Parts: sequence; C-alpha cells; structure tokens
Amino acid sequence: MLDRFRLDGKVALVTGGNRGLGRAIGRALAEAGADVALMARDEERLRDAAREVGATGRRVLAIPGDVARREDAERAVARTVEELGGVHILVNNAGVNIRKPFLEYRDEEWEQVLAVNLRGVMFMSRACGPHLIRQRWGRIVNIGSTLSVVGNQERSIYAATKGAVLQLTRVLALEWAPHNVTVNCVCPGPIATEMTAPVQQNPETNKAFMDKTPLRRWGTPEDVAACVLFLSGEASGFVTGTALLVDGGWTAQ
Repeated sequence: MLDRFRLDGKVALVTGGNRGLGRAIGRALAEAGADVALMARDEERLRDAAREVGATGRRVLAIPGDVARREDAERAVARTVEELGGVHILVNNAGVNIRKPFLEYRDEEWEQVLAVNLRGVMFMSRACGPHLIRQRWGRIVNIGSTLSVVGNQERSIYAATKGAVLQLTRVLALEWAPHNVTVNCVCPGPIATEMTAPVQQNPETNKAFMDKTPLRRWGTPEDVAACVLFLSGEASGFVTGTALLVDGGWTAQ
C-alpha cells in the first residue's frame, strides 16, 4: 500500500516554490521520488529553495517567472517538459493577500490579487493540461483556503479569488476526468508562514485565530505538504473535484 504514495518517475511543477508552503511541498514531492520544478519571482530565494529540495537527491529545476503572465506560465511548463522529461503533477500554490476593509481597496489591489491567485491558476492549468491529457495521467492540486468556503473580515479580495479557485477545481475535475487527470483543492486554515506572520505577531489577532481553531495551534507547511503528497499520487486515484480542508477544525464549527 505504501508504494501508492511514491512518485518515482513523476515530474512535478510547483508554483510559488521558493518559500512557505511551496517550498515544503516541493521537498515533500521530491522525498517521495519526484523530480521537481520550482517556479517563483524571487530568483535568489528560488535558488536557495532549489538547493534545499535538491538535497533529497532528486533533479530540481528553478524557473524564475510570474504566474500572472501567460508567457511565463507557458515557458515554465515548456522548460519543465524539455529539461525534466515531462510533467505529471502541477501544484498551483502561488498566491498573494492584501488585508483591509472592502471599501478601502484600490482597483489596482483587486487586479494584483486576482492576477496571481486566479489568473495564475488558469494560465498554469491551461499550459499543463494538454500534456496531462495526452499522457492520460495527471494530477493538479490547487491551493485554496478555508476562505474558499467561509468568510472573514478584511479578506474580501483573497476570499473571492480562493472561492473561485475551488469552483475552477470542480469544473476542471469534471472536464478532465475522462482523461484520467484528477484536479483537487487543498484548503489550508491558519498555517504559520510569512504570509500569516502579521496575524501571528499581533497578540489580539493571534488569540482570535487560536480561539477559533479547535486544535489550538498554528498548522505547519508540512501539514499542508502531506495532504498535497496524498493528492499527487496513485493513493488518491479515485479522488477528484474535492476540497481537502487542512484547518485544525476551523470550518467544522
């Protein structure tokens, strides 16, 4: 049974792979036997992440690029196929967040978050899709959020994009199921990363989050990576179109 969690012979492409969740996901996939391409905008941190993931002994490719640019998405997939020999797993992890009351958002802030969180998922999935369909095996794992399914104050743009990512997940799962391509969404709750550092460091907001989390702790990037690993291999072959909530019980209330 454990061999169904192995990814030997597979190639994974992880966006936002230079820090936080993406870095942990890339390492987990490599430890399971996959060769990994990491895509991100910050080249210095990307190279550092590639060295860490490469310490597993797997081949690792660092691809600088912005998922919000169609040409960057297409180039990342083309390089992955050319230099690593194919692509089997896509993890759409890149994301940004801006916290403020709805009426204070500027138009350009809406555009910034929409471009990365939603348009980036579309560009990457559209670039990878033909390869996955042609080989009749593929896994797409989109990183959503608890805010894909519930709301929270001062998170209107982020919640809107993450809700859309979940709906896109469901539609692609239906369209690509005949080709043996599964599409799922991992929805993290309070995870300790750079993105959530302002919440963790504020005693008032930190307490509010912990009071809302039945397990009474912040999750780790490895908690999320383990779920992505499950959805990336044969172990999840009969799972598609679903949202896997990794939230310490937040949405069970």
